[in-house]
Amino acid sequence: MPGTNLTRVEAEARAAVITTDSYQVELDLTTSEDTFRSTSTVRFSATPGEATFIDLIAPQVHSIVLNGAELPLTAFADSRIALSDLQADNELTVVADCAYMNTGEGLHKFTDPEDGEVYLYSQFEVADTRRVYAVFEQPDLKASFQFTVTAAAHWHVISNNPGTKTAADGSVTIAGTSHDVARWEFTPTTRIPCYVTAVVAGPYHRVEGTVESRKGTLSADVYCRKALAQYLDSDVILGDTQLGFDFYEKTFQMDYPFEKYDQLFVPEFNAGAMENAGCVTFLEDYVFRSKTAQARVERRTVTILHELAHMWFGDLVTMKWWNDLWLNESFAEFVSTLCAAETKYSNSWVTFNSLEKSWAYRQDQLPSTHPIMANIRDLEDVEVNFDGITYAKGASVLRQMVAWVGQDKFFEGVAEYFRKHHHSNTTLSDLLVELEKASGRDLDAWSDVWLQKAGVTTLRPVIEVDTHDDIAAFSIKQEVPAEWPTQRPHRIGIGGYDVKVESNGETVLERTMFVEIDIDGASTDVTELIGVHRPALVLVNDGDLAYAKVRLDEDSLATAVEHLSGFEDPLPRSMVLAAAWDMTRDGEMPARQFIELVLKNIGAEDQSTVVMMLLRQLQSTLGLFVSPDASEAATHDAADTLWSLAINAEAGSDNQLQFVKAFAALASTEGQLDTIQGLLDQKVRLDDLDIDADLAWDLLTALVAGERCSEIAIEVQLTKDATASGERRAAHARAAIATVEGKRAAWDLLINAEKDLPNALQSAATLGFNHVNDTALLEPYVDEYFASVRRIYNEKTNEMAANLIEGLYPIQLAGRVDNLQAKADSWLSDNDDAHDALKRLIIEGRDGVRRALEAQAKDA
Repeated sequence: MPGTNLTRVEAEARAAVITTDSYQVELDLTTSEDTFRSTSTVRFSATPGEATFIDLIAPQVHSIVLNGAELPLTAFADSRIALSDLQADNELTVVADCAYMNTGEGLHKFTDPEDGEVYLYSQFEVADTRRVYAVFEQPDLKASFQFTVTAAAHWHVISNNPGTKTAADGSVTIAGTSHDVARWEFTPTTRIPCYVTAVVAGPYHRVEGTVESRKGTLSADVYCRKALAQYLDSDVILGDTQLGFDFYEKTFQMDYPFEKYDQLFVPEFNAGAMENAGCVTFLEDYVFRSKTAQARVERRTVTILHELAHMWFGDLVTMKWWNDLWLNESFAEFVSTLCAAETKYSNSWVTFNSLEKSWAYRQDQLPSTHPIMANIRDLEDVEVNFDGITYAKGASVLRQMVAWVGQDKFFEGVAEYFRKHHHSNTTLSDLLVELEKASGRDLDAWSDVWLQKAGVTTLRPVIEVDTHDDIAAFSIKQEVPAEWPTQRPHRIGIGGYDVKVESNGETVLERTMFVEIDIDGASTDVTELIGVHRPALVLVNDGDLAYAKVRLDEDSLATAVEHLSGFEDPLPRSMVLAAAWDMTRDGEMPARQFIELVLKNIGAEDQSTVVMMLLRQLQSTLGLFVSPDASEAATHDAADTLWSLAINAEAGSDNQLQFVKAFAALASTEGQLDTIQGLLDQKVRLDDLDIDADLAWDLLTALVAGERCSEIAIEVQLTKDATASGERRAAHARAAIATVEGKRAAWDLLINAEKDLPNALQSAATLGFNHVNDTALLEPYVDEYFASVRRIYNEKTNEMAANLIEGLYPIQLAGRVDNLQAKADSWLSDNDDAHDALKRLIIEGRDGVRRALEAQAKDA
């Protein structure tokens, strides 16, 4: 039985039989607290006499009418409705009760704890449209969609197209109050894939806005929950949106393809955002209720630009099947960074190197790595491929290709691609044809080594010097993983930096040498550098032209540790840090040396995203890569240093805030916890540091993990912050209670409760469970974890199951539980029949432990 899965073979067979024309979808959101009435009328053509199926996930189906004939309800089984004896032109009407979800999939229902109001939003990618209406759930069966929605009259209801609101008969009770109802009727869309259709409903706060398009002024409203209205900086959001409209319409040589552009910040969203046509949904954490790092502000801009790019690449022209998901996401990631770099944040490529490329390199070194063009056999394969390969590696490789074919020629090809394939479905070859035609380049060989082969290359400089310290020989070794032994051509820069003392006494790293060359094969000699005096620091891939990990030679690493803050350009500085992080993860650099590098230089770092990533890497290094017998002392020292950095940081600065938060995450000694308590009680003060709601939760959670506070303190804080955000933070804090009983309660709530937590609370509690100062609290759950993962995968939705299985993998016990790897091996052996997507999660967790053990051995 297929369950809720769909294979590519089935999708191809169905597309060979039918062509979809239109959907009329009526949703009545007043029928029940748990379900809503869904009536869908689908018009489609078919090969006469053939049979197929339409997708639906619903607790109850009331009627199925095909071409005027009522089908037995037994035609609905296993998430499908069987359709036989089709005609050339067909009309199908399905009436069902569909279920509200609390997993961030389908039609998600959220009740605001502050006022009891209900907020709804749809999330359909990959295959959850069928949780809301009967649909041929695959991207190449595009159609026109027309929605009609009945809901409480005081709500806003938003969909892909403009709509009109009229009064309707009846009433609906929400939070004990009776409300009139209304009916919204939206105009039909152009032909779009079903996964970018959308319905959002609730008493959202609305800011009316507009954007200027080449085709005129368009409505562009911004929405959030009423409770967040005071924090909604809609002017900034619309400003970023206008930058995107101007840049993309000019660059793509095509008008924005839809009738409006609403942006909605919605509660309990699983991802960063979703590119619903003309109705984009965002994680509401992007409405900043507390002071936040500039890194988050910049990330929101890139996310806004990313989703807008999808209106052309994904919504207007759509992949035929999910194999080309990477192209959708990589293109949007590349052009959104390019747009940000050219319009608002000049250092966006520094951010890209620190954040996106770090993600790509990490993902590409897992045993589960895959070519950018992944082999997607079914829907379960898609779910686990929203990863660093699909987004970040793909975007990195696209950037490399753009540099090779030329940016003007690249976008000339893209514009022709849009002109030829608008409103239809394509594969990668359709794009490559246009890029080859525009640039004159043959992209077959490039596509083979970069898109169809996995793995990341490591570039290592090999330097010999003579007695005068001049370079006698210089070569670049290209090391490839044994599993993916692909030698690739690279265009790279090689920079040389020397220590220079300025007249004011400051020490800087000045670039004194640079060459840009092509390399290929296992080793490439760089004859241009023979005879050059050896610089203090040699940086391979200076300028970040290539997708490749780089290594620092011993002398360069020593210079970096001593003088890293001397870089005036943030890009080489971030690249040296990225190289050191890779070396630490690969067990080539002792973890405590990396910690020294970070703590010695982070105080002078002025790039918010780089600071954010370094602090994350610092925490991972202390928890996973430092030798277990040294980790407690190293953590104490690091926390003390972070507090000193916070004291010495500019008052009210981004760095001050990030250092305080990082200090709270690591604080564990009595003295450190005293400082945390003092900050929370405002007996310890830092100039211009406001203990706002989110920072207060950070401090309280540190005290909870340090056994200074109990459930009572959490409840008191929750009364001060009785919001949805407060509930999430309280769930994290409760799960962090550092007692045997506290961890058991958290585990049972996540794994053994009769009723699942909503997605946002599950994520918060998972983080809290792992928030420990003493990892011995986690040891009793190793066996329970492996005993539970298959049940979790089978009983929960894909999103919820994957988050739990990945989030609870006992990686923190690497080096602390002797037989951890054996337990993973045993599970894999005993569960060989499990779906590959589930086994992938276990394999990735096991590899994380392997890497930690190797790094710990190096550090020891």
